[in-house]
Amino acid sequence: MNIPLLVGTLVVIVILALAVKIVRQYERAVIFRLGKLLGEKGPGIFVIIPLIDRLVKMDLRIKELDVPSQTVVSKDNVSFDVDAVVYYKVTDACKAVVEVEDYEAATSLLAQTTLRDVLGQNELDTILSARDELNKKVQEILDTTTNPWGMQVVMVTMRDVALPENMLRAIARQAEAEREKRARIILAEGEFQASQRMSEAAALYEKTPVALKLREFQTLTEIAKEKNLIVVSTGAGAVASGEIGATAGLTKAFTEK
Repeated sequence: MNIPLLVGTLVVIVILALAVKIVRQYERAVIFRLGKLLGEKGPGIFVIIPLIDRLVKMDLRIKELDVPSQTVVSKDNVSFDVDAVVYYKVTDACKAVVEVEDYEAATSLLAQTTLRDVLGQNELDTILSARDELNKKVQEILDTTTNPWGMQVVMVTMRDVALPENMLRAIARQAEAEREKRARIILAEGEFQASQRMSEAAALYEKTPVALKLREFQTLTEIAKEKNLIVVSTGAGAVASGEIGATAGLTKAFTEK
């Protein structure tokens, strides 16, 4: 048994195992040679110099970052809690390793500060009704700031805005008052339209007394259907050559059921 050959073979195998590296499709390997940035490699198989080259793997997939709940004071001095989710990815593995010590922690702190600053510049009604615009604004600020770090902020979403109990009651009262206001406006509008129609009808009846008398007869017919009323109808005028004569007296509208 040739021991030197066996030892040499084992050494070669160990060196190859340390030299040959494989990274997945969604990964990149940042190589440092004697402390100096050499570049990035991957995906696939590549070779490094053992004990001289140092390798740092970076994941290029989109990641989610849970922003802890933040207490925010809005422009109209309303205090509330809000939490959000930031979706980001590494676009330049070398910058993500060299330019910032811990890009995840840095992005988290930056997201917390930016969220408080942006929301604090708006009133509560705007924050509740314009979430999409505010999310986009926070995303643009984060993306601009983290771009030199080799990162891209894909999306920012506010998950929940937690209001104090007294503010929830105030908003409920406001919504109820708004609905009551709309109901009264609709009722007043209906009364106004009805009065307009009645004024127009009165003007037409004034011009055509026969139409008024016909309307009276129609009303009497409708009332007579109740079979339990006595109708008193008074009128003046005469009908000749197509006109309806005056009707005066008592008309008994009882009929047997």
